[in-house]
Amino acid sequence: MPGSGKSTVGVLLAKRLGLGFIDTDLLIQQESGRTLQDIVDHDGYQALRRIEEQVLLKLEVQLQVISTGGSAVYSEPAMQHLGTDAVIVFLDIPLEIMLERIGDYSARGISRRPDQSLEDLFTERFGLYSRWADIVIDCVGRNHEEVCNALVVGLEQAREQH
Repeated sequence: MPGSGKSTVGVLLAKRLGLGFIDTDLLIQQESGRTLQDIVDHDGYQALRRIEEQVLLKLEVQLQVISTGGSAVYSEPAMQHLGTDAVIVFLDIPLEIMLERIGDYSARGISRRPDQSLEDLFTERFGLYSRWADIVIDCVGRNHEEVCNALVVGLEQAREQH
């Protein structure tokens, strides 16, 4: 979800576990030579989703913490690719916190239909995130370090079950 802390918690987790860290939003910008917002503004939200899918499908996911863009869940092939060799985590925040954290989203490059409100986007993505997640971390009342700690515990439990 936009504003859930994926990038910040991802960096903390990668440091804690001694893994690499990849932010796919940055990869998209690097490969396209454009900001996410520029892609959405000039080519549309679907173009951003297509580029994101291509970037995700090329990723080597082992020994990496990957912060995906929020719209990664719209791509069945990309999510299957990630799920093959990685644990998919959903950092769950309520709508109110998302709205508070993202503030003026006009330059964030959020991939949504032009007629779609942030509330509708939240509802739509919540179902998709829940579908794909191996682990769901409730982020309410937790700072980034506490979310990272909860994630480490969740990963240990997932490893024990496999």
